Amino acid sequence: MNAEKCHEIFRRLSIAIPSPTTELVHSSTFELLIAVILSAQATDKGVNIATEKLFKVANTPQAILNLGIEGLESYVRTIGLYRGKARNIMATCRILVDEYNGEVPDTREALEKLPGVGRKTANVILNTAFGQPTIAVDTHIFRLGNRIKIAPGKTPLEVELKLLQVVPTEYLRDAHHLLILHGRYTCVARKPKCWECPIVDLCEYEAKEL
Repeated sequence: MNAEKCHEIFRRLSIAIPSPTTELVHSSTFELLIAVILSAQATDKGVNIATEKLFKVANTPQAILNLGIEGLESYVRTIGLYRGKARNIMATCRILVDEYNGEVPDTREALEKLPGVGRKTANVILNTAFGQPTIAVDTHIFRLGNRIKIAPGKTPLEVELKLLQVVPTEYLRDAHHLLILHGRYTCVARKPKCWECPIVDLCEYEAKEL
């Protein structure tokens, strides 16, 4: 895909999605971190339901540590894989309290050392909380990269690195959420809504349904 077409894709997406941001409800970087850890293989809606109750009683690393593992589990048990996620959250909170004065670090190296935080989660935090031009390749972005042919790749990392090369500089900050929201609501997995897609004439998907 040439640079001109790529630029037009993001220009149109930015018009169609004027306020691109995460749908995980949070009021601090720490709350976002916890929500993203919980969101692995879970829906944002399901995470928001659980964290709405959790954050009312514990929205700092020390407060979650004070809950204890069983207390935390009682708030997140509706989320898939909640036991493992709860253990990771407790371990992460301990590191944040002991090593970072309760604050979430703003570097990839430090974030990826936190239990439950991999490259994708670190990218979400760096982009959403700290405004860095990172792209967290989830299932939506991986699908779009290959379907639209904007950044085809066999692995999430390959798609991520290609996107960082082809996304125009002025859209790098928002590209992550533009692509996720487009994939979540328009270019959906089973039957993309090509008939209402703002980039249908630019997309290189062979099986368009108009």
